[in-house]
Amino acid sequence: MTRSIKFTKMHGAGNDYIYVDTTRYPIENPEKLSKKWSAPHTGIGSDGLVLIGRSDKADFSMRIFNADGSEAKMCGNASRCIGKYLYDYKLTSKTEITLDTLSGIKILKLHATGDKVDTVTVDMGIPSDEPVNYDGKGSKPMTEHPIEIDGIRYMGTTVSMGNPHLVIFVNDITKADLSSIGPKLENHPLFPDRINVEFAQVLEEGKIRMRVWERGSGVTQACGTGACATAVAAFLTGRAGRKSIIVMDGGTLTIEWDIATKHVFMTGEATKVFEGEMETDEEL
Repeated sequence: MTRSIKFTKMHGAGNDYIYVDTTRYPIENPEKLSKKWSAPHTGIGSDGLVLIGRSDKADFSMRIFNADGSEAKMCGNASRCIGKYLYDYKLTSKTEITLDTLSGIKILKLHATGDKVDTVTVDMGIPSDEPVNYDGKGSKPMTEHPIEIDGIRYMGTTVSMGNPHLVIFVNDITKADLSSIGPKLENHPLFPDRINVEFAQVLEEGKIRMRVWERGSGVTQACGTGACATAVAAFLTGRAGRKSIIVMDGGTLTIEWDIATKHVFMTGEATKVFEGEMETDEEL
């Protein structure tokens, strides 16, 4: 039986997803729909599908499915867009929202002008080491460790922001061929669960240029958790202080690693692109 599902296309720094309020439009097979709807020519076109739902632990819940149908644990850009969605559509009047994700409860602080949200600050939690499968036990983090791809040696640092990231600092980011290198690093034997990959170049004090290959989605315009991981890796390797401006293909985020709480805070814009309605033969 065919039914219609209303959606909203939104982006945070160019990281675009399809958002559905599952309290109104239940979805039983998000993996299938994410692949179908994310297709740029035959679907809506996006980096994936985000489901907004109820939670018994927080104000709302979030589930994220990449363009290949795989489920992600966390996305900072999507979190900001959810904050705008909930406030702008009057599903909440709060300017501080708790969001239940697969990587824990996140706190969103909404910065509104009138009845619309402009920017959102997300408490991304405490970063941690991302274990690397050096010896089959997956017990060691990676800090400025060499990885060789196609005869080229890269120095990588792993950071977990609820999902795994590999950050590689380079002198000239324009020479990094993400489409070629990204999938090889994502699927490297060191990372049995695959990994998100960021190439970054320190431009000036406090500002870092970053490009991302997202696990399950490929090259994207931006990645919130990737921006956080890059800022953390820059601090850990002595390249930056605790506050960085991360410049990505789709926009800019401000990342601050608070010394007192050890939490990472991410601030950036959230933008509504358009609303629409899709027909599906998915059964409830």
